[in-house]
Amino acid sequence: MTTKTPILTQNAPAPSPLMSQGIISNGLVYCSGSLGIDPKTGHFVSGDASTRTVRALRNLENVQKAAGSNLEKVVKVTIFISSMDYYLKVNEGYSRVFTHAVKPCRTCVCVARLPLDAEVEIELVAAL
Repeated sequence: MTTKTPILTQNAPAPSPLMSQGIISNGLVYCSGSLGIDPKTGHFVSGDASTRTVRALRNLENVQKAAGSNLEKVVKVTIFISSMDYYLKVNEGYSRVFTHAVKPCRTCVCVARLPLDAEVEIELVAAL
């Protein structure tokens, strides 16, 4: 039987009542989408899509740490952007965080709109 263990940390924005920040299942940590929101203020960090990409990834890193994993163990990243105009800035922020020799698999999808009118939302899966 597969078990699911929820992950919750105050070092990432609080999830809505409809989801978990993360779930551990079968040796993997699945993280819900994260926006560029400062977990202390609950507001978007100032700057551009690059800055908010870094913040979203740091939020996800904190969920990973709470689960006993880290960004080096990330195997899959999915990025949602609200305009292809943000693609280069998102890549700029992404490259500042994922500096490891082996990069995770990645998909980037342009969507019509994101929650709170964010430019970028990121979700990921990592090994324990």
